[in-house]
Amino acid sequence: TGAQQSATVANPASGASSDLLPHFQLEPEDVYIVKNKAVSLACRATPATQIYFKCNGEWVHQGDHVTQHSTDRSTGLPVMEVRIEVTRQQVEKIFGLEEYWCQCVAWSSSGTTKSQKAFVRIAYLRKNFEQEPTAREVSIEQGIVLPCRPPEGIPPAEVEWLRNEELVDPALDANVYVTPEHSLVLRQARLADTANYTCVAKNIVARRRSASAAITVYVNGGWSTWTQWSGCSTSCGRGWQKRSRTCTNPTPLNGGAFCEGQNVQKTACTTLCPVDGAWSEWSKWSECGAECTHWRSRECSEPAPRNGGRDCHGPELDTRNCTSELCTHAAPGAEDVALYVGLVAVAVCLVLLLLVGVLVYCRKKGGLDADVADSSILTAGFQPVSIKPSKADNPSLLTIQPDLSTTTMTYQGSLCPRQDGPAKLQLPNGHLLSPLGAGRHTLHHSSPAAEGADFVARLSTQSYFRSLPRGTNNMAYGTFNFLGGRLMIPNTGISLLIPPDAIPRGKIYEVYLTLHKQEEVRLPLAGCQTLLSPIVSCGPPGVLLTRPAILAMGHCVEASAENWSIRLKKQSCEGTWEDVLQLGAEPCTELYYCQLEAQACYVFTEQLGRFALVGESLSMAASKRLKLVLFAPAACPSLEYNIRVYCLSDTQDVLKEVIQLEKQLGGQLIGAPRVLHFKDSYHNLRLSIHDMPSSLWKSKLLASYQEIPFYHIWSGLQPFLHCTFTLERLSTSTCELACKIWVWQVEGDGQSFTVNFNIAKDTRFSDWLVPDEVGTPALVGPSAFKIPFLIRQKIISSLDPPGTRGADWRTLAQKLNLDSHLSFFASKASPTAMILNLWEARHFPNGNLSQLAAAVAEIGKQDGALFSEAEC
Repeated sequence: TGAQQSATVANPASGASSDLLPHFQLEPEDVYIVKNKAVSLACRATPATQIYFKCNGEWVHQGDHVTQHSTDRSTGLPVMEVRIEVTRQQVEKIFGLEEYWCQCVAWSSSGTTKSQKAFVRIAYLRKNFEQEPTAREVSIEQGIVLPCRPPEGIPPAEVEWLRNEELVDPALDANVYVTPEHSLVLRQARLADTANYTCVAKNIVARRRSASAAITVYVNGGWSTWTQWSGCSTSCGRGWQKRSRTCTNPTPLNGGAFCEGQNVQKTACTTLCPVDGAWSEWSKWSECGAECTHWRSRECSEPAPRNGGRDCHGPELDTRNCTSELCTHAAPGAEDVALYVGLVAVAVCLVLLLLVGVLVYCRKKGGLDADVADSSILTAGFQPVSIKPSKADNPSLLTIQPDLSTTTMTYQGSLCPRQDGPAKLQLPNGHLLSPLGAGRHTLHHSSPAAEGADFVARLSTQSYFRSLPRGTNNMAYGTFNFLGGRLMIPNTGISLLIPPDAIPRGKIYEVYLTLHKQEEVRLPLAGCQTLLSPIVSCGPPGVLLTRPAILAMGHCVEASAENWSIRLKKQSCEGTWEDVLQLGAEPCTELYYCQLEAQACYVFTEQLGRFALVGESLSMAASKRLKLVLFAPAACPSLEYNIRVYCLSDTQDVLKEVIQLEKQLGGQLIGAPRVLHFKDSYHNLRLSIHDMPSSLWKSKLLASYQEIPFYHIWSGLQPFLHCTFTLERLSTSTCELACKIWVWQVEGDGQSFTVNFNIAKDTRFSDWLVPDEVGTPALVGPSAFKIPFLIRQKIISSLDPPGTRGADWRTLAQKLNLDSHLSFFASKASPTAMILNLWEARHFPNGNLSQLAAAVAEIGKQDGALFSEAEC
């Protein structure tokens, strides 16, 4: 074409003042065409003798360029600036084939330089929302989510929300936030939130409004407390009394329901009538006394006063002279003295008798105490009692022999209490704990008659393979019955073990296991708290489990009791996160328990739900593990080359997500991952690059290092933190890159990477990448367990009862280094089953059954009562 010819013939001026390559001071930027308005693209370079635009691989005609020449005042080099206009018609010509782009090419006496590509797009915004908010009535303090999916548009529309035509600003109201999907969330509905809500989408072309959604926050009425009972309506006899309450706690508002029930209660009452007291008849007169008087008495008893009645009035005793006042009074004489002496003697005798009685009582009590102290009768009840099951309770023995290499054999070493005529368990040729073959064994249980042998055998030998219906690789689910099973999310270290008999017989549950992205779930953290594990859901919540399931997931904590307070959090049905277990402390409930190991934790739970492990640092020595990973482009057609350094929580799920992200970006691993211990010292993480050959490469980093703020890492809520080092090679023929990258925490731990590879063909670190997902996310029945069902039942029945010389489940726990959890195991109906379940969760699918078999066999040898000499 003419434009191409003119561009080809045009050569740099021979008298150029510099032999440098052109350097762009201004490069074309991405632009949008609004309606029919043409857009302008500009570029400026120095030293440049000619500049032309090339759009979608074709040169723009020379006549379409507007050129301006000038001179750089600081260098004296020529500067050339060129502009072109692009119309809507030009863009629409190639619509649907590819995007419309333009690029500047500048010439100097030394060669040419190309600018970056600028894309020209036609801007638009469709009229109809893909999803609009809908009107709702919600109870006060209930959460509200108003969805909004804006119309399709280029550039993508920005979304804002209006409440009664006023802008909603989440920065001014902590109760409100907008999700990345543009939904408006009210954490707890308030009366002030009753309003009309409108979703507004806008870009450079237009502004669209959704239909308004009326949100009504109502308050259901609540009763106040009852008043005190009123007094009885009658003061004498049968009446009634009442109490009342009002619907004011709270008062119903905005159509909320009125209180249900009565506001007044009445009850019958009986008030006893008062009875006034009345005197009885006078008694007869007494004999005439020495004082020449006699007396008579009466009582207030006919009737006696009661129920508040009045007492009798008048004297109880009446005296009068009985000799018509002719009696003479003699002086006291010898008879009176004798009387007084007699009274004193009687009093002395009584005192002496009382003292003798007290002494006898004390002596008898002391003798009884001595007898009790020496008596064996009182202590006999506290002597240890040996309880052994009857012979009829143990119809068979589990016999195990350490040598697992021989052919059909009888294994020695009974794990059951000694009994006559032990029945040996004959095992076929092969490993002691080999999986049960199809049709070779039958599982006997107490299920209903409808569950026949064929049904059990079919469930025992069949595995169910479930694909994920939603196309996500972060979820697994399956259908399970009493045989149990396992759910796994590949390459994440996350699994859920459902032990045998955890699901009641006759029930079938569809169970799921989900790994949540941290941006999808809001986990509130306070103070020095940090997220230590992925956020995992298993469900459905509320299903009945008769034995704990075991949820396995990774963590990134360097655990120590003096540096960390670690808690297991569970999200309630209302959406709040609650502490259900503090590791290392006495469990407040038997529903949850956690075994924390170096890089994984195993959560026993009888209630399914959403879980996360959260830690609170107790000192500045507390540290988390970070995984440092280096990625770079697998292909580099340009001079620029980017190295991305990821600083991740050291769990498998996060590494898996980053690898998937890099695959989409076309990245490759360029160094073996390293682990860095990041401390709670409030110091940031720094990254720097050194020792590049300056003749081949140069760094575009302006500062000597990059920095990631401390809290961004410590919170654990930003999963893909990374820094990018942008390098530039001086020639496209340069493919060898050699440098060092340092990553360190200020006043803390650090790591260095020595990078030395060929950017065009080096793939030696690809083996470090997580392989593509393989395996089965759901396994049902015996295929989900390493230990065969019949062998498992034999081990449980043998080790659950207390054994002589301690040869029982406690010894098994010690041999498996689980003796710190004895109190938890002992709280369960079958401690041995809990130990085997934990072994299954820790060692599937690569567990060493030989070591477990040897441990079980050694327990049998410890109890000599279980063996005869011939059996050994």
